Amino acid sequence: ENQLNGELPSELGSLLDLIRLSLSENRLSGEIPPELSSLSYLSDLDLSQNELSGEIPSELSRLSYLKNLVLWGNALSGGIPAELGNLAKLNVLLLDDNQLSGEIPTELGSLTILDTLGLSENRLSGEIPAELGSLSILQWLFLSDNRLSGEIPSELSSLSYLSDLDLSQNQLSGEIPSELGSLSNLIRLNLKKNRLSGEIPAELGSLSSLQWLFLSANQLSGEIPAELGRLSNLVFLELSVNRLSEEIPAELGRLSNLVFLDLGNNRLSGEIPAELGRLSTLEYLYLLGIGNRLTGCVPTGLQNTKDNDFSALALPFCGS
Repeated sequence: ENQLNGELPSELGSLLDLIRLSLSENRLSGEIPPELSSLSYLSDLDLSQNELSGEIPSELSRLSYLKNLVLWGNALSGGIPAELGNLAKLNVLLLDDNQLSGEIPTELGSLTILDTLGLSENRLSGEIPAELGSLSILQWLFLSDNRLSGEIPSELSSLSYLSDLDLSQNQLSGEIPSELGSLSNLIRLNLKKNRLSGEIPAELGSLSSLQWLFLSANQLSGEIPAELGRLSNLVFLELSVNRLSEEIPAELGRLSNLVFLDLGNNRLSGEIPAELGRLSTLEYLYLLGIGNRLTGCVPTGLQNTKDNDFSALALPFCGS
């Protein structure tokens, strides 16, 4: 955190023995000099949170020792160079929060020891490459807030070490692949604000490590799977603004760590299961919204929730 500003000098390329170059959180502007590709021993390049513009130089693919390429939080534009797929030693690629466009290069699937891929908050379009399923030790995959379309590739289920998958705020369509239920290390699954349809796969109930599940603002239909009640570590469950129907499954009352539950703006009917009253950790509960037609009474165990929409629900508490 220095006080540098102005353009990034191309003369940096003459520092041939440099191993780490970190110039984040300055006021650097202009383009990234392709001369940086002369830093043949460079393992870490961090130019994040500056005002850099222009395209990412394809010449950076010559940095054969590069482990971390961190360029997030700039104003970089153009496409992601396919040549970055040649960086065989790359562990971290963070290009979030720029103005990058075009498709995600399939060549990124060649980065076999990548553990973090961040491409969120750009203008990327096209489909998610199935080749990303080859990133066998990937732990974090962030593709949110782009213009990605098409279906979620079932090949992502091969990412057995994945702990965080964020594909939210895109234009993804089709069904949620049931194969995602095999991601046993997944802690957060965020698919909200897309155009996903079909039913919620019951297989998601096998995600034993899951703590956050966000599926809101899609076109999902059918029943809420009772199998979601097996997610014993779940803290946040957000299924609002879909077309879910039938009754709320009583099995959700087994989610003993749940803090946040939003089922509003669906087509749910029937009574609120008494089992939800056992959720002693629940602080936020939303059941109304346009479309839901719940009847009966509100379990008394829910009256101490920190925030809720009971007044709009217009149902009495059970036993009152």
